[in-house]
Amino acid sequence: MPKILIRNLNNKLIDVPTSNDSILKIIHDHQIDWMFACGAKGRCTSCRMVIHSGQEHFSAPNEAEQKLIDLGRLKENERLACQNTLNGDIEVSVAEQNKFPHLTYTD
Repeated sequence: MPKILIRNLNNKLIDVPTSNDSILKIIHDHQIDWMFACGAKGRCTSCRMVIHSGQEHFSAPNEAEQKLIDLGRLKENERLACQNTLNGDIEVSVAEQNKFPHLTYTD
């Protein structure tokens, strides 16, 4: 069973049954407040994840992500939670610019 570890949310660990759901949906299904502003269409980068480990479990960026990479809006170690599915264990953080003011983040 793949796992998502969210470092800066007190090392929150999510065990995920095999699913084709987006990482964003999985996170929300586990009652974790994670920003997304464009309706999960891959246009705004507000659901950006900083990847610390497990990058090999992501497929190549899709068209939406590639456009943001080409525009310099996504870094090499960042992916969109709304545009990716979970294919293995990942360790991520909420990007600094996408943190909610009502949540307490750890580092």
